[in-house]
Amino acid sequence: MVSRAPPKVVRSLRIPLGYRRPLRGLLFPQNFPSPKGFSAPMTPPDWLQDAVFYQIFPDRFANGNPANDPPNVQPWGAAPTIYGFQGGDLRGVMQRFDYLLDLGITALYFNPIFLTSSNHGYNTYDYYRIEPRLGTLDDFHALLNLAHRHGVRVILDGVFNHCGRGFFAFADVLENGEHSPYRDWFHIHRFPLDAFSPGKAQNYEAWWGFKSLPKFNTATPAVREYIFSVARYWLEQGIDGWRLDVPNEIDNDAFWAQFRQVVKSTNPRAALIGEIWDIAPRWVNDTHFDGLMNYPVRKALLAYLNQELSTQHFADALEAVVRAYPFENLLSMYMPLGSHDTPRLWTLLHGDMDKLRMAFAFQFAFPGAPAVYYGDEIGLSGESDPDCRRAFPWDESAWNHELRAWVRRLITLRKGSTALRRGTFRLLLADERRRALVFLRQHPEESVVVVLNPGRKMRRLRLSLHEWGWQDGQKLYDLLGGDGRAFTVQNGCVNIEAAANEVLFLVG
Repeated sequence: MVSRAPPKVVRSLRIPLGYRRPLRGLLFPQNFPSPKGFSAPMTPPDWLQDAVFYQIFPDRFANGNPANDPPNVQPWGAAPTIYGFQGGDLRGVMQRFDYLLDLGITALYFNPIFLTSSNHGYNTYDYYRIEPRLGTLDDFHALLNLAHRHGVRVILDGVFNHCGRGFFAFADVLENGEHSPYRDWFHIHRFPLDAFSPGKAQNYEAWWGFKSLPKFNTATPAVREYIFSVARYWLEQGIDGWRLDVPNEIDNDAFWAQFRQVVKSTNPRAALIGEIWDIAPRWVNDTHFDGLMNYPVRKALLAYLNQELSTQHFADALEAVVRAYPFENLLSMYMPLGSHDTPRLWTLLHGDMDKLRMAFAFQFAFPGAPAVYYGDEIGLSGESDPDCRRAFPWDESAWNHELRAWVRRLITLRKGSTALRRGTFRLLLADERRRALVFLRQHPEESVVVVLNPGRKMRRLRLSLHEWGWQDGQKLYDLLGGDGRAFTVQNGCVNIEAAANEVLFLVG
């Protein structure tokens, strides 16, 4: 049974450099009552459903200020390593912002940008300070202002399950052992801590046993206070939401309910996206997140395109996701084809342009906010981490211009199509013999029939459309082909010819 006794305010904390004042009234009992007079919005922010995301790994996108490079910086484009830095920074993003605007994206997701000793930033040392290799707070404000002037939202990576060994509270525990006032900030089994020798953590809990990533004890009120204060601080600086790293490892619904209250009371239109790798409705509601990273659909799509999954099983996988979530949250899912945690799309699809075009077309047609991992749009390759974190090649001779033009076109089409952004999803055909899949995105303003033919032969498909509002004599035109092809509805049905490896976006 959860205790409802008032919490004890920790008065002996030594406030370190970089620690900000706690939020007023945010030392809650363990059942986390909501702030009086405020209820977190259930509906996801409207902009999230219309967004096209671009994910940036800060050290690898662009180097805009060599003066803040570390002395051991690698040459730009060198083979990525676990420890190496290549000089990417916030100024680099600003200097290349025209590239992003030309592509058409409307939202940026940044991997961690706070003080850290690593190139990835998931071992945070100070959540209130920008990593100096990436820039300053003024740089960050300048980037936010630039983005917002152009209607681009910015969300940050919130790593609140664990921190780095250099985080002030853990450093104090290492220094003072059982006498540290921060010993309850972590899950410590015995002293002294062994935090630097080889092997997994034994006497304290750490993410996947990595000694460099000690796990927070969010049952401690002061830890919750700190995390909530961090969340609010950066929203007050102007960010548009949080992507939450491994939130399922803080397995406490009440904690996340209060986190949402803090975020939505600061900015009701802020987005909350959870990194959950499975179908998990528990995490999508008015006490958790607006949407999740839709890895299950990504996994099924790539398996389907690589002929590792049958058409029917692919259709079943899609239906499972669609059925699992409320419609407004389905539209708010972050839909990736790649990320810093996966091999590159180009590599997984073996550089097959037909498959790559189809993968991106599906991504922009399926419900959710499509997300482009930096460099995927130009055919950047890479195996698993750290190889999937290569530097962006700004020499345009290294780009696949055909692929980038395709992605740019899809972004434009999605922006102009209410059905692709907000329409309902209905599976119309899963033809196992022909390996063809057809689904409908329908909105009162318009409807789009999406046809996928990943096979090596032209396929003739007959679809019944009368019940979905099409009338005899009505013509369907392909938005993607640009060749003026039209298919006419007759007797409530339409006969479609889809060329080998072709995708069609048909509108009436």
